[in-house]
Amino acid sequence: MSPGWFYLAAMIAAYGVANLLQSMAAARTTVHHTFDPQLLVRLACHRTYLLGLVCQVLGFVLAFVARRDLPLFLVQASVAAGLGVTALLGVLVLKWTLPVAEVALLVLLLGGITALVLSAQPAHSRQLGTEGVVGLAVAMAVIGVLGFFAVRLHGALGSVALGSLAGIAFSAAAIAARPLAMEQSAGGYFSNPLLYLLIAHSIVGQLLLGLAMQRGSTTAAVAAMDAAGAVPAAIVGLLLLGDRIHPGREWLAAVGFVVTLGAVIAMTRYAEPQHHHATARPASGRRPDGARLHPAGR
Repeated sequence: MSPGWFYLAAMIAAYGVANLLQSMAAARTTVHHTFDPQLLVRLACHRTYLLGLVCQVLGFVLAFVARRDLPLFLVQASVAAGLGVTALLGVLVLKWTLPVAEVALLVLLLGGITALVLSAQPAHSRQLGTEGVVGLAVAMAVIGVLGFFAVRLHGALGSVALGSLAGIAFSAAAIAARPLAMEQSAGGYFSNPLLYLLIAHSIVGQLLLGLAMQRGSTTAAVAAMDAAGAVPAAIVGLLLLGDRIHPGREWLAAVGFVVTLGAVIAMTRYAEPQHHHATARPASGRRPDGARLHPAGR
């Protein structure tokens, strides 16, 4: 059995915890209405966010190692399974109340991921050509421009728009990571332009995700990120990087991918805000867990 399966399971748990912790920190930080990197600096002042960032970096490392053997369509779609971990922890720790539709979609998500696991065939990656490297650089510029305008959106729409852009940025980072993981020496890593594209896309994605979570719904932000991030990586992986599906299970992979994608997209419609947002000078007290904030007079 490929060790990638164990890395994949650990990655799901790490991302689930990271989503929850970063959401709590974002809810306690002044809302930003511009595409301002200073948000990351303010978030970094929260120990909760830093702990969440550590979990996210751990998840990123685990995903990076898993991509050595496992296809991108599986690894990227499995990131969405972390949303189930986030929801479960939110209910148990922060007393979130999830609507019945959201619970049903989480169960559907688990079924889709299971189908992808059964259909995926471990294989090493092919290298990405010069055209692919240039494409990743152009994609970063486009994401930045779209983020400049999307940051002006508010509420659930803002969460979905910014979360989707974060997902595309993380998807580009995953595309860079799959062939980069095949490098055999430190010199090969540091001389490969894919490393720097991976870092740049990850930073942009992190900023966009923080902005998305500030808009109110962690579930909507993360679901939009996962949905938007799964498709580009799956297409590029299958067409250019040598990702494989077990012979005769192509239908299972297709069903699993569609079900997973449909579930996370539907979550952006049915997800409810898990917290009201804190401002620089809150009008009233705040619960320590950040789950709910009640304005004065209520």
